[in-house]
Amino acid sequence: MTNERWNVDLHSHTLWSKDCLTPFETIIHRCQRRGVDRIAITDHNTAEGALAMQKIAPELVIVGEEIMTTQGEILGYFLTESVPAGLTPEETIKRLRNQGAVISVSHPFDRYRKGAWEEADLRRIMGLVDAIEVFNARCVRPEDNQQAAEFARQNDLIGTAGSDAHTSVEYGQAMTRLQPFQDAESFRQALQTAEFVERLSPFYVHFGSTYAKWMKKLGLKPRLWAGG
Repeated sequence: MTNERWNVDLHSHTLWSKDCLTPFETIIHRCQRRGVDRIAITDHNTAEGALAMQKIAPELVIVGEEIMTTQGEILGYFLTESVPAGLTPEETIKRLRNQGAVISVSHPFDRYRKGAWEEADLRRIMGLVDAIEVFNARCVRPEDNQQAAEFARQNDLIGTAGSDAHTSVEYGQAMTRLQPFQDAESFRQALQTAEFVERLSPFYVHFGSTYAKWMKKLGLKPRLWAGG
């Protein structure tokens, strides 16, 4: 067993998300600068951006998606196609499993997120997923991450951590340190011995998401807030 570990950001967005303006090239550059070995591109409700970016940086990108279900958001890794939003958690998980994907649960207890989970709903699916996100760099309240980590510990669940980056300063802010992997199954195995880099992003990054959302909604050409 190797002692080598990769720094892996398991939650990030690109300009394919409605609340992000960051182009692929900026993300690749930031990963190089911050020592990110692999990054999961998990745009909102589409894997198309991740698939496109993987063609540019095949060694860097894990194709993922952050999917809004009827009860909360789910993260899928090693996807081959998008899973639509608005399905039940069980149907979403079924469609991900049909692709051989690895599944985590986004920021389950973040009180300010539309995609957070009620504990009863989370308990209903915790036997159907591979992991839950125990650290999200965009959580405003640290105790919400702590609650997720404690829930994982009490229920013997594997954890994941990620930046949830939308602006360039965020990529690699939080990471999961893993033994090298090649595919979904070896990735799943690597999660068993995960270590975490836990750094919260500054509060102002949320204004970047709001700016991006309004620029896209109004059809305006934005100044690149994503730069940094």
